[in-house]
Amino acid sequence: MKAQITLRRDDADLSVRDCGTGKALLFQHGLGGNEAQVAQILPEELDWRRITTECRGHGSSTLGTPRPFSIAMFAADVIAAGDERGIDRFIAGGISMGAAIALHLAKTHPDRVTGLILVRPAWSFAPAPDNLAPIREIAALLRSHSPAEGQALFARSATAERLRVEAPDNLASLLGYFARPDAPGFADVLDNIASDGTGVSREDAASLAIPALVLGNRQDAIHPLVAARLVADTLPNARFLEVPAKAADAEAHFAAVRTVIAQFLDTEFKHRSVAQP
Repeated sequence: MKAQITLRRDDADLSVRDCGTGKALLFQHGLGGNEAQVAQILPEELDWRRITTECRGHGSSTLGTPRPFSIAMFAADVIAAGDERGIDRFIAGGISMGAAIALHLAKTHPDRVTGLILVRPAWSFAPAPDNLAPIREIAALLRSHSPAEGQALFARSATAERLRVEAPDNLASLLGYFARPDAPGFADVLDNIASDGTGVSREDAASLAIPALVLGNRQDAIHPLVAARLVADTLPNARFLEVPAKAADAEAHFAAVRTVIAQFLDTEFKHRSVAQP
């Protein structure tokens, strides 16, 4: 099964990828990413049905006019896509921002989310975390300068100097925001999302007894290992694993993430129907 559809939500057109067969995974990309980012770690030959909704302003999805953008807004779009595709129960997962969306879905739809896969979470339980300050800094530059001028200013900033040493992979991704063809319009997405939170407190997370997998890595200032550990330590039925740093060896990182996710799905859900409470 493979489908690429467009879902209309208010005045936004959302691109939805539905591929594979079997039990359902609603799995989301990170901030600035798209469906291809998810496909890197969840290949179509995986024995699961994977549905990814490209969030507003991401991939082929349009921005629409409602503001501000938020984790809750994106999560509502994801659940609407699941409804449109006939999905009742599912495992929620995602990378970075996608992990925040998944956690939000687990809280707001506990009767539907049967498991969690959180890859390099950037949020734990506080809104506007300090680790996302560079993204808010970039949004401010895009609002006040041309993308080229903003990129030059950011490249010379103290933030960029720090990241060159601590997390060069993060710096490369952040500089890429300036190169987007829609960079000025995307500034609202960057600022709104980096200033937002999951809407899930530690108490909320402690009540989510579903199986969960949380993956973190080092050399990552935007997705600090401490955030992944905190989320994993708070979820009562979570398994935490540190995978190779993406900054050090991207190929090893993606291979490890694919392997661990496949093992988690096989161990926790192969003989369990996600359609049952």
